[in-house]
Amino acid sequence: MCTEKQNDAEADNRRLVELYTEIAVLAGGLAHEIKNPLSTIRLNLQLLAEDFTDAKSSRDKRALQKIQTLESSCQRLQDILDDFLRFSRIGVESLPLAACDLNVVVQEMIDFTLAQAAELGIELVSYLDPNLPAVELDRELFNQALLNLVLNAQNAMPAGGQIVLQTQREGDRARLDVIDNGVGMDADTQAKIFRPFFSTRGEGSGLGLPTTRKIIEAHDGTISVQSERGKGTRFTILLPVVAEPARAAPTPAAS
Repeated sequence: MCTEKQNDAEADNRRLVELYTEIAVLAGGLAHEIKNPLSTIRLNLQLLAEDFTDAKSSRDKRALQKIQTLESSCQRLQDILDDFLRFSRIGVESLPLAACDLNVVVQEMIDFTLAQAAELGIELVSYLDPNLPAVELDRELFNQALLNLVLNAQNAMPAGGQIVLQTQREGDRARLDVIDNGVGMDADTQAKIFRPFFSTRGEGSGLGLPTTRKIIEAHDGTISVQSERGKGTRFTILLPVVAEPARAAPTPAAS
């Protein structure tokens, strides 16, 4: 009886995966079809703007302003489509995983974002467990997820602050915390932040954190959030560690 239920559950999971894959492929194809005419519109707007570069009359200046507004809207659409294509591809194919030192990945991200953070009055601090086991990552994809979290933390600190990145082992998992002392979130916002297209900011596609979650889950990991208004936010990532090879039993000494 249990075996039949397990088989039914596995069949349902396969159908869901197939359905999701089909929807993702269709959505990706649609996004590509939109991008092509959008690129043509942007190019023609750029050429049109060049004709009004030396605008002197009020009428020409108004025309140039309207063209620039359209260019800005096209760029926003382009960014949303690019984010959506990234989001739709994740999980469709298996990731090319390789054993990595998570501490090295985190330190590289700190080095990459250090200058920008300093300009915003933000201090980056790391506490990295030197005995952390290796994890299997698609480095490029995981870097995107981690960058999304760091940028999200920066956006939460308009007046500056501190971002802490901390690693440690937690059972058979490697734990990575990204902590900020920014504006924080209420419970309602926390419940929605991983929903596609949800955003608390006027700009952006609302796909940054949903993409991050999909990337983490594609690595068989989990991501959770704890936050409090006025005090800050903690994102916690848990990733399975690479199994350590079994040690061979000592050979008994010859008598």
